[in-house]
Amino acid sequence: MPAPLLYTYRRCPYAMRARMALLQAGVTYQTHEVSLRDKPPAMLAVSPKGTVPVLVLPNGVVLEQSLDIMRWAFEQSGDLDHGWARSQTPTNVGLQQACDGDFKYHLDRYKYPQRFADAMMREYHFQQAVAVLLEPLEQELHIQPQLGGVSPCAADIGIFPFVRQFVAVDPEWFEALPLPAVKAWLAGWLGSGLFAEAMKKPVL
Repeated sequence: MPAPLLYTYRRCPYAMRARMALLQAGVTYQTHEVSLRDKPPAMLAVSPKGTVPVLVLPNGVVLEQSLDIMRWAFEQSGDLDHGWARSQTPTNVGLQQACDGDFKYHLDRYKYPQRFADAMMREYHFQQAVAVLLEPLEQELHIQPQLGGVSPCAADIGIFPFVRQFVAVDPEWFEALPLPAVKAWLAGWLGSGLFAEAMKKPVL
């Protein structure tokens, strides 16, 4: 049976967490790196929304949301080390929802204020992003090294790429924050083999 086909974009945090989950779960997949300026007709045919990631399964089923791809990946592995199940605690679900909701809203306006008519000062969106996700994340990671406990779960993989993107906007602002547990967690993921593998440039 052929491997599923993942339409992806290397720097997109949604695609990033999908790739990391597939790799963590040990799922073999094909990769099609997408140019956001020239989206392939084959991808648009199966997913007219035109955003990545999109995973096309061998049976023709199309998964268009990154969290659905992550859940599917862990299910294929028999939920490897309960990586998906441990991400479904009320706390982790709440953190994931905050990441994809309010945090992403403020992150976009912090990083690209010129794109949004409703954007306020960058510092406002920075502070709001810290309040809605990074401070609650600090509280959890102060207790345990990963959201999954001693070892990571899908929530760690799902949130990490967005925190990485936030930090990259202005590393000095981030470094001034009193978030030692988040900083240690982020450094661990940035230096991980899983992240390195997920970020390899495709062979043309």
